[in-house]
Formats: sequence, C-alpha cells, structure tokens
Amino acid sequence: MHILFIGYGKTSQRVAKQLFQQDHQITTVSRSLKDDDFAQHLTQDIQQLDLSQVQAIDAVYVLLAPSRDSSQSPIENYQQTYVNSVQPIVNALQDHSIQRIIVVSSTRVYGESHGERIDDDSETIPSDEQGRLLLKMEQLWQRAYPKECVIVRPTGIYGTSVARMQKLAKTTKTYPNIHWSNRIHIDDLAGFLAHLLHVERTEKSYICTNNQPIPLHEMILKIQRELGLPELVLEGEREMGKRIFAKRMVESGFELQHDNS
Repeated sequence: MHILFIGYGKTSQRVAKQLFQQDHQITTVSRSLKDDDFAQHLTQDIQQLDLSQVQAIDAVYVLLAPSRDSSQSPIENYQQTYVNSVQPIVNALQDHSIQRIIVVSSTRVYGESHGERIDDDSETIPSDEQGRLLLKMEQLWQRAYPKECVIVRPTGIYGTSVARMQKLAKTTKTYPNIHWSNRIHIDDLAGFLAHLLHVERTEKSYICTNNQPIPLHEMILKIQRELGLPELVLEGEREMGKRIFAKRMVESGFELQHDNS
C-alpha cells in the first residue's frame, strides 16, 4: 500500500517506520524538511496541499499539532490547524482512492472533570473551545469519508522525556486534590495506529490509553521517593479529571507493551 502521513512529528515517524518495515510505500507531508531515507517527503503548507504529482494513495494518517503562531490566540491556532485544514486536504485527496483515513484527535472531546469513568461509548460533550474544535474536526472528517474514516483519541502521551515530571517532583510540596491522569506510551500509540491499518472492520472511533488511570499526585510521589526528595502532602480528597478506558482498542486485539511504571 502507498500510505500518506499528513503531519510528521514523533508519533508519525514511529508509525511510518513500522509500516515501511511491513513493505508499505511511505510519503510524508510537513511544514519542515525531514530526512528519513525510507520515505518520500513533501515540504508543504497543508492549507495549500498539492498531491497531483504523487503516486496513487491508498491510506492516509492525519496527525497534526497546533500551530505556534504567536500572532494568533491558542483558539485561532486550533481552528487553523484542525478545522480549517480539513477541506484543503480533502480537496487534495479527491483524485486518490482512499481505502482508510486514520485521524488522530484527543480525549479532550470528553468534557467530564470530576473523576467520572469514560470509555468509547461515552458521549462527546467538550467543556472548552479547544475540545469543541477537535470534535468539529472529527465530524468534518467523518462527513468527508463516512466509510473510510477512523478517529483515534489518545490520552496524555509519554515516553519521550522525563524532564517535566522530574521538575514537578522537585517543585511540588502540596497537591490540592485527587486529579486523575490517563496516559499512553508513544510507542504503544504508534503501534496501535499501525495496527488499525490491518483491522478489517474498524469502529468509527477508538480511545487509546493504557487503561491504568492514576492520580497525578501519586505519580509525583513515586518520583520524589525514587529521587530521595521531600514528599508532597495531599490537601484534599476532591476528585478532578476523568478515568479513561480504551474498550475498543482491547477488543481489536491490540496488546500494550508499556504500563505506567
């Protein structure tokens, strides 16, 4: 198969390498030059995407990150990256017979924030504008490719750096409440995205998480103990965030390689 990646960051690069090793042809599109020797790379603005000179494409992965244009607000960057990009990409793909298009969104489309349990059957009711824009993006893709589109909603991605958590461990003396954290290792996310290409009958959407929700203060405490740092004090028992479970991912036969440790 000839597979196109629109957006080519750390996750896309892992998925593309896996699929290349399975003898697929890889073409990638991003704003900056990339130099993977196994892929054809196009340096283009997706708002003016041109695929007219590209060999017939069979499958597409869309993994975009918000623009960091400082002249725009975060909301405007979300609108530009996620929503305004859909139609130009659809237009560029119109001459290609796409069998599957896998679009990475976020569990931000679930607005619950008081410790509720969320799974693939939960209703998507975003609580902020970024979540609403992500949901709108999903709907636009599903409308453009009603049979071919698969939405993937990862939780927090980890596995590329421990610096943020170590900084929290060094600076956190108290924590105000129980805030549930949900995570997926970047290699597991990449593995699941590659796995979806070969699932014969996919669902319309999948949550991608390690199914091990854990209070954030407990993660910080663990690092503090490992580093011999003073341990934080939990000030309250109020639950925040949500506990997220990936039921459909498990049912698809995919097996995780990483846990929270």
